[in-house]
Amino acid sequence: MASANRTSVPRIEPIWWALFSAGGFVSAFLVPVHLFVNGLAVPLGWLDTDIASYARMSELINQPLVRIYLFVLIALPLYTWAHRFLFTVQDMGLARFRKPLAVLCYGSAVTGSFWAVWILW
Repeated sequence: MASANRTSVPRIEPIWWALFSAGGFVSAFLVPVHLFVNGLAVPLGWLDTDIASYARMSELINQPLVRIYLFVLIALPLYTWAHRFLFTVQDMGLARFRKPLAVLCYGSAVTGSFWAVWILW
């Protein structure tokens, strides 16, 4: 009977794992391309410098899809960091503090996501 009560309680951990996975994808595929284009290709003149002009970037940031892209680029890697950091700290012997650490880690990722929404709004 105890197991029935245990399984009826909704668990939030699959949500964190899903955000971790999505953040890992963004970190592995989108961040390097974004850094290459904006941090290397444009400054070295491999791409037209008008792409990164202030007027063009100001025009782009007003597009809803660009704002969604920037939100994904900022927010999802925060969840990957939170998940990895939490499990690393647990492996270092602080597993007894799992709940407060989880609140701090995931809370900071949620706060960072809200800041991203606030800034991009």
